[in-house]
Amino acid sequence: MPAAPQPPSPGTPATPQGVAAPLSATVAHYENFPVASWLCPKHLRPAIMAIYHFARTADDLADEGDATPDQRLAELAAYREALSACLAGVEPQGRWAGVFAPLGQALARHALPAPLLHDLLSAFEQDVRYTASGHRYASTAELLDYCRLSANPVGRLLLHLYGVHDALSLQQSDHICSALQLINFWQDISVDLPRGRIYLPTDALQRHGVQVDDFLHATVQPPQGTPSAQQAVVTALCAHARGLMQMGAPLASRVPGRAGWELRLVVQGGLRILDAIAAAEHRTWQTRPTLSKTDVPRLLWRALWM
Repeated sequence: MPAAPQPPSPGTPATPQGVAAPLSATVAHYENFPVASWLCPKHLRPAIMAIYHFARTADDLADEGDATPDQRLAELAAYREALSACLAGVEPQGRWAGVFAPLGQALARHALPAPLLHDLLSAFEQDVRYTASGHRYASTAELLDYCRLSANPVGRLLLHLYGVHDALSLQQSDHICSALQLINFWQDISVDLPRGRIYLPTDALQRHGVQVDDFLHATVQPPQGTPSAQQAVVTALCAHARGLMQMGAPLASRVPGRAGWELRLVVQGGLRILDAIAAAEHRTWQTRPTLSKTDVPRLLWRALWM
C-alpha cells in the first residue's frame, strides 16, 4: 500500500532514495514519512510502531514477492484470523507473533478500535482483487471510498491514542489522510501503472479526453508550451488533493503538544510533495518526485507558521 508523503525526520538517516526511513531498524522499506519519530509522545511510540508493523506486514502480503492473487488473498485471510485472535486476547503464536504481540499490548493499553484495523485489511484485499482484475476506478468519489479503508483508519487510530474524539477532528483527520493517500497515488504514477495498479479515475480522464494507455505510451505531443492532456489530468487531481489537505490542516493546531507538531509536518510534507510534482510539470507518469533532507528547513518554517 502506498505510504503518506511526508518529510524526512530530522536526525534520521536517509535511504538510498534520499528520504528518511522508519526509526525501527527491523523495517527495511522505503517510506516517505517518519514513523514514531522523535516528535511523537514517548509513551505512545510503542503503540504507534505496533500499528505500523501491523499495516506494513499486511502490505507485504498484498504486494511483495511473486505470489499469485489467490495466494495473497489466502495469506491476508489468515492474517485477519490472527488479528481476530489477537483481539480476543489469544496469545500470539506462529510467524506473525512478532507483529501481534506488541499489537495486543497496544490493544490492552489503549483500547484501539478493532473495526479500524479490519478496515485496513479490507483495503489490502481490495487492492489485490482490483489489481488482478484490472479494475478502473470510475470516479474520484470511488477512490475516496477506498481511502476510507486504506488511509483514514490510520489517522483515526492516532487520534484515539491522543485522546481526540470529536466529530470535527475526525472529519479533518479523514481529509488529511485521504489527501495523503491521493498525493501518494499522483506521486507514484510512474511506479504503479507498469505494475497494473491503476488509480487514475475514469471521470478525470474523460474530462480531458485521455485514457490510461496515453500515460503508458505517450505518442502524441502537444505544441511547444502547451500542457498535454496527461499533465492536465495530474494537475487537476493534485489540486483536488491540495484542497482536501487544506480542509484538514486546522486539525494540526488543535492536537495538543508534540503530536500536534508531528501533524503539522505531516501536512506540510504532503503539500511539499505537491510542490515537487508541480515543479516536475505534473509529469509523474515519467518521473517520481521525492523529498530530501534539504526540504527539512522549509517544512519546519512552514509548520511553525501554520
